[in-house]
Amino acid sequence: MGKQRIDIEYPLTTKSPNIIWEQISSAHGFERWMADHVTEENGIFTFTWGEPWTQQDVRKAHLIEYVKYDHIRLKWDYEDEANEDTYWEMRIGKSDLTHHLNLFITDFAEDDDVDGLKILWESNLDRLHRASGL
Repeated sequence: MGKQRIDIEYPLTTKSPNIIWEQISSAHGFERWMADHVTEENGIFTFTWGEPWTQQDVRKAHLIEYVKYDHIRLKWDYEDEANEDTYWEMRIGKSDLTHHLNLFITDFAEDDDVDGLKILWESNLDRLHRASGL
C-alpha cells in the first residue's frame, strides 16, 4: 500500500515570518506546541511525548532541507528508507487571495491513516495557536 500526500493550509495571524519561523524550526519552538520535550543535535530532532515518570513515545526526525524563513523538511526515522519521497514539511507562504501569511504543511500517510493524521495536525495547529497566538 502506498502513501498518500496530505496538504494542509493554516492561516496565520502574524505578518512576520520571523515569529512563526522560530516556532516551526527549532527544538524550543517545537516543544511549545508539538511535543512535551524536543532536542536537536546535528540535524536530528528527538521528539518525546509523555513525562519521564510515565510511558513515553520517542521519535526521531532527520532534517533533510532547511531554508530560513521559508520551509523546513524532516523525515521520521521509522519511515521506509526505500521511499525517499515521504517527508513532512512546514512552509511559510503568502495567500494569493488575502496576502496574509499561511503555514503550509505537507505530510504522507497510508490510505487508512489519512483522517487520523489530519486530525493530529489540526490538534497540533490548535496548540500552536494557543501557545503563540499565531
